[in-house]
Amino acid sequence: MFEQFSRGYYLGRLYVEPREGGAAMCRDQHERVNQQLYGDEGVTRTDLPLVMKLGRRHFPVRGDEEVPADTLAVPETVLESADVRNPPSLCEVFLAKADHAARLLSVADTGDAVPDSAV
Repeated sequence: MFEQFSRGYYLGRLYVEPREGGAAMCRDQHERVNQQLYGDEGVTRTDLPLVMKLGRRHFPVRGDEEVPADTLAVPETVLESADVRNPPSLCEVFLAKADHAARLLSVADTGDAVPDSAV
């Protein structure tokens, strides 16, 4: 689903669609990505948010059973700022690597967005 891209990110392609509330993806895929990319040896928490980037915005992503597989559901404001037209649209999505995600989440003051100043 995600491939090595740079020192700070993985790259993937997901269908992006609007959603009320915070960003989410399929719960099973969220847990699998969390284990594979954020996990280390030993016990791995799979309920921690992933940090993704669409356009210029970073945001935490949780798992949700109502979101279809291979789909990233985000608030309308994220769609607008990323210039996503005619959703659902297949888009390139960046996933912050574990250390970068931890830094971004540590400066976030809400569950809906990571401030641009944190990047």
